[in-house]
Amino acid sequence: MLDAANYTPRLKAYFAETVRPALKEEFGYKNDLQIPRLDKIVLNIGCGAEAVRDSKKAKSAQEDLTKIAGQQAMVTKAKKSIAGFRVREEMPLGAKVTLRGDRMYEFLDRLITVAMPRIRDFRGVSGKSFDGRGNYAMGLKEHIVFPEIEFDKVDEVWGMDIIICTTASTDAEAKALLKQFNMPFTS
Repeated sequence: MLDAANYTPRLKAYFAETVRPALKEEFGYKNDLQIPRLDKIVLNIGCGAEAVRDSKKAKSAQEDLTKIAGQQAMVTKAKKSIAGFRVREEMPLGAKVTLRGDRMYEFLDRLITVAMPRIRDFRGVSGKSFDGRGNYAMGLKEHIVFPEIEFDKVDEVWGMDIIICTTASTDAEAKALLKQFNMPFTS
């Protein structure tokens, strides 16, 4: 039985014991607070045209995202009405959730060790998807690669955006941080 008070995620402990000293040596940081670390992970499912036709689709995406993240996801709504897309203001269009702390490390661990190997024809993720400020964005074509989602009960397969925000000031530092976590970059 796990003691919740003394539980530390595997990746968080690995960061403290292995990653932090390796990055300090690689980049020559003088202060431990300069060492890049994970800040948050934002998960997003946009339903698009399906949500316009059927308002229950956004609720379905929210439930799936809640299972994947391990915390309650919120429904995202349209900010403006767009007649060409048949979208009205405040219409539900998707779901999002922001992970921090232990849940963030747990999710990243599951993403790298469980979900990515289950992706069909997977050869790695692009090493060029950084934004210039140390944040990494990637997309999944199918949310069903996560083991929390029961394939038989899925009514729609959603694409999913994953944004990993770090405290790194450059892309090179952020890439080194994610490489230490065994993120499978192709380049």
